[in-house]
Amino acid sequence: MGIEVGGILSILWLFIVIWAIIRTAQSPAGPAAKALWIVILLVLPVIGLIAWLLLGPK
Repeated sequence: MGIEVGGILSILWLFIVIWAIIRTAQSPAGPAAKALWIVILLVLPVIGLIAWLLLGPK
């Protein structure tokens, strides 16, 4: 049962990161800021998502 729960949580996390990337791409921030946030979200998904939630483009 643990593997199934881990798989579901991984898929949920993936959807949250994709949602953050889409929100970043649609934000009014400059192209450099958008690119930087998207790279951070892709390279460091856990820390990047937390940083994006706290400091990202509003």
